[in-house]
Amino acid sequence: IYKRLANCSGRDELDRIQEELVDRFGPLPEPSRALIETHRLRVASRPLGISRIDASPEAVLLHFVARPPIEPAAIIAFLQSRRDARLAGPDRLRIATATADLAQRVARVHEILRALTP
Repeated sequence: IYKRLANCSGRDELDRIQEELVDRFGPLPEPSRALIETHRLRVASRPLGISRIDASPEAVLLHFVARPPIEPAAIIAFLQSRRDARLAGPDRLRIATATADLAQRVARVHEILRALTP
């Protein structure tokens, strides 16, 4: 199952695997839901050139590939529109945001990815 999740390239594939797991094992426990949400974030961040996401209760740190496909102007506009965002090196973007639990962190990261998407 881990390999199938890692090879998913879209939301539809992830949804099918999640449905299969629920059909096979019943309601998913929190760690399983977290695993699927992690892969949803991976799929959503790939077109932006994000290679890694670190989401803690205090901040979200996005690591970009060497030459991300996202326009630099989009990142600058994002930085100018948010007081909580700043560059954290040549390939990282840090957004200071307080989140209490996993669901809030996932929602916040999705919100950030939507804001960066042209």
